Amino acid sequence: MEAKDKSVLRELAEQVAEIGAHPRQAELRELWRRHNRLERVRPLVLISPEGAWEEILPRCILQCTNDFARHYEWHLRSLIYRSEHFRDDWVIEPHIKVGLVWWTTGWGLDPGYIRSEMPRGAWHLDPPMKELEDLEKLKFPELVIDEEATQRNFQTIHDAIGDILEVKMHRHIFAWSFTGMANVFMYLRGLDQMMWDMAERPEWVHKAMSFLAEGMALILDQAEAYDKLDLVNTDEYIASGGLAYTDELPGPGFKGRVRLRDLWGFGEAQELVGVSPSMHEEFVLQYQRRLLDRFGLNCYGCCEPVTDRLKYVFKIPRLRRISISPWADLRIAAEELQDKYVFSWKPNPAQMCGDFDPERVRKNIREALDVTKDCVVEIVLKDTHTVDSHPDRFDTWARIAEEEVGGLV
Repeated sequence: MEAKDKSVLRELAEQVAEIGAHPRQAELRELWRRHNRLERVRPLVLISPEGAWEEILPRCILQCTNDFARHYEWHLRSLIYRSEHFRDDWVIEPHIKVGLVWWTTGWGLDPGYIRSEMPRGAWHLDPPMKELEDLEKLKFPELVIDEEATQRNFQTIHDAIGDILEVKMHRHIFAWSFTGMANVFMYLRGLDQMMWDMAERPEWVHKAMSFLAEGMALILDQAEAYDKLDLVNTDEYIASGGLAYTDELPGPGFKGRVRLRDLWGFGEAQELVGVSPSMHEEFVLQYQRRLLDRFGLNCYGCCEPVTDRLKYVFKIPRLRRISISPWADLRIAAEELQDKYVFSWKPNPAQMCGDFDPERVRKNIREALDVTKDCVVEIVLKDTHTVDSHPDRFDTWARIAEEEVGGLV
């Protein structure tokens, strides 16, 4: 790392260290622990700009020249920006994590993509499983970890800023859903064809799902056997919303080596929004539950509206957090979840683009809080892939949310 890049990172790290040492962070940690064990605290609020980060912190503002340094520069700047602008309940810790360099060997068939020429534009999937016989071409993926690259990355960041922020090796391989079989099958077969298959050749779909479930179980086995898991019970963003702080993990019998039972698990099946609850249960959820049973606490759902299939979702072992999307029925969800699960409410991100109306935002939050007054609620503004180049809208939304939840217990 060049001296200039190191200097940039050190200056930013000092700011993050100061933010992370503020007493507010300790207060937020305890709020999240209480919230995740289903105590009634005020609704917690998170902002996850996702695609809109490109309009908040475009890569052109970065000062580092090395791509590796630029990655960490952007991360540090995002924490500082969040602290200065959002004032949400995201906990900023005085540490920085360096992840494993890992990948899997895949399922043996790779989907193709036909992309538009527009930056961040639309694309069309060309699924590789065009014939039923192509199922036989699939193979189980294997986990590959580049230990040398992982250690090199850790040492580089440690040498640059390790005297300012604690540099932690984050030995964890999960980046999204641990049991996303619908997602994998969709990329292999195509969304339209997947739905036809469920209706016309259900036995073949079960054969495919059984194979995918077994393959995912093998990845979990490898991660556990390689001792490549870290506890996820602090500032990690888990599932489709929420922070991982909990004193219920690791699980009973923990002796230092992290097991799946010591971790949060997560499943979703957004691709099945167009099928009936019973088909969701038959073709995906029954397989997901077998995998989720291996985790200590579980989360389910993302953008799919789960309110018509909660009776199946409730069968997930040690279920703790359920995503209630903008397309879910809030009243049904509130009646069903009550204070038995974390009600992870996702306001409609469309309100952040187009004709942005702060009073409409306030009305939306106020009505949702009234409906969910008997629930354990978190509000996660996410999937905001654009704010029409008006980043200050997040500041306004955060201020309104803070005002609306401030007095609720």
